[in-house]
Amino acid sequence: MSPERTSAAVRARDKLREAILRGEYLPGERLVEAQLCERLGVSRFNARTALQDLVAEGLVEIQRNKGAHVRKVSIDEAIEITEVRMVLEGLVAARAAERVTAEQAAELEEIGQLMRRAVEAEEFRRYSDLNQRLHSLVRRIAGHTTADRLIATLRGQLVRHQYMLSLLPGRPAVSLPQHERIIAAIRAADPKEAEAAMRDHINSVAAAMRGMDVLGGLP
Repeated sequence: MSPERTSAAVRARDKLREAILRGEYLPGERLVEAQLCERLGVSRFNARTALQDLVAEGLVEIQRNKGAHVRKVSIDEAIEITEVRMVLEGLVAARAAERVTAEQAAELEEIGQLMRRAVEAEEFRRYSDLNQRLHSLVRRIAGHTTADRLIATLRGQLVRHQYMLSLLPGRPAVSLPQHERIIAAIRAADPKEAEAAMRDHINSVAAAMRGMDVLGGLP
């Protein structure tokens, strides 16, 4: 494969991944190569390479005689994925507590304050954005490349479940103190408490998923 083709396939993969994560393609929806070529502006070879990459990430599934489609993730699998995330993100939080600088600690505190204001103002979409920003910052502080890559792949498979969970009434009020505990532990450079706080938070996410499944809120 030439460098040009490699670059084109990578761009196609990234664009398609973003489209799936934004919900432009629904779980179970077919991904037709000819349509992808037109949308992504690449050859069939590069479109096929992009699909294979996303199969490896768990976002796409290819079946004989049925072609490619966005992979459906059951609630049971989503909970299992979240449990794996709990271990990885706990590791990352502990490492962040070991490496955090004064400047990064100040940024964590600022995000925590903004999250509290968002909850008080019932600006739940902003709270969700700040949630993503907080977890991204924790991973950046930790600088654990392998864990970061694995977490990104796992989170990508859960995008629809996470979106539905964010709409659950009262969820931000539950998760806010959990996030504040994570922030406090990392700022205090306490790896053990940071890991415990993060694991408790992600475990709470799994518990909320189970609750929504019982209520019929998740497929």
